[in-house]
Amino acid sequence: MNFNSRRDAIKTIALGSGIVLLTPTQLVSCSGAKKEEQVEERTEEKKKDKIGVALIGLGYYSTDLLAPALQQTEHCYLAGIVTGTPSKAEEWKKKYNIPDKNVYNYDNFDSIADNPDIDVVYVVLPPSMHEEYTVRGANAGKHVWCEKPMAVTSKECQNMIDACKKNNVQLTIGYRLQHEPNTREYRQIIKENKLGKVESVECAAGYRENRTDHWKQKKEMGGGVIYDMGVYSIQGARLGSNMEPTAVLKATAVSTRPEIYKDGLADVVEATLEFPGGVTADIKTSFAENINFLTVACEQGNLEMAPFSAYAGVKGKSPLGEINHSYEVPWQQANQMDNDARAIIENKSPLVPGEEGLRDIRIVEAILECAETGKKVEI
Repeated sequence: MNFNSRRDAIKTIALGSGIVLLTPTQLVSCSGAKKEEQVEERTEEKKKDKIGVALIGLGYYSTDLLAPALQQTEHCYLAGIVTGTPSKAEEWKKKYNIPDKNVYNYDNFDSIADNPDIDVVYVVLPPSMHEEYTVRGANAGKHVWCEKPMAVTSKECQNMIDACKKNNVQLTIGYRLQHEPNTREYRQIIKENKLGKVESVECAAGYRENRTDHWKQKKEMGGGVIYDMGVYSIQGARLGSNMEPTAVLKATAVSTRPEIYKDGLADVVEATLEFPGGVTADIKTSFAENINFLTVACEQGNLEMAPFSAYAGVKGKSPLGEINHSYEVPWQQANQMDNDARAIIENKSPLVPGEEGLRDIRIVEAILECAETGKKVEI
């Protein structure tokens, strides 16, 4: 079974050295017909210059961005892969010199627990599969990096957080922009009130999505624009205001191409989020048009970022001057993974833990509820 068909089937039916790593192992003890699973922690001292990463899912993002980025990183490297497509496995083995023992499929994935080469599993699968492979990765004693959106529901997000805490491994969400220098600069301006108090926010993220048979067009796989580009708009509102929303005041979710976005999926979503102090954020996300900007209206003028969430070329301006730190693709991804690897090596909390992803999915759920009921939804 190839990767795509496997995904559909599964989900349609349902940086230093001197590192100390805690590696949980699961011991199964049997007493007659009764079996109990016990998780024990054992501490092993390992000295590694780099953290070994296994990519789960070899689609566009892994192939075109993460794998090339892992050739640039200082503190982590591409150690292994997980794929359901044998031809991809052979191609990647040759291209990146990956040994046979570090190549897994979705059936033997759990045996990754016995592979000391791999410290992190990076979940790069459709959203509906994030919970399963995060939990399985954590149970295998591996740290987990998970692409956004974190999951489809807040319950799934919490299960992922709980599994990683139980197994004493880190869970980090792939919000590359929170590591990005232009984003960090504008956030500092807002946090330090350099333009006075925030009065309102406007943010939009979208592109013309012309595929018709991708997970983004399949409800059972976590499709729809709100889960993909929508998370960028939500992040823009939250980071731009430096606050957490308290409610969704109004929202619309429509399909402008019902022959593609069906079964309740929307390719255009708009919402107004309410923040403390009467601050509001108007956000939009779309698979129908190319839009990418963030405007934060402050007492002493506007902070504007355009684009605010691209892979390169992120830039902006404010009354304080330009915000423009340049770099090339895939620097963002390399920077993100190096920072996350350092957190593991130094035994520090990651910059973007699972709780951050959970916050956004709670907002996604509230937006969808508001769009359906037409009523204000508290968060």
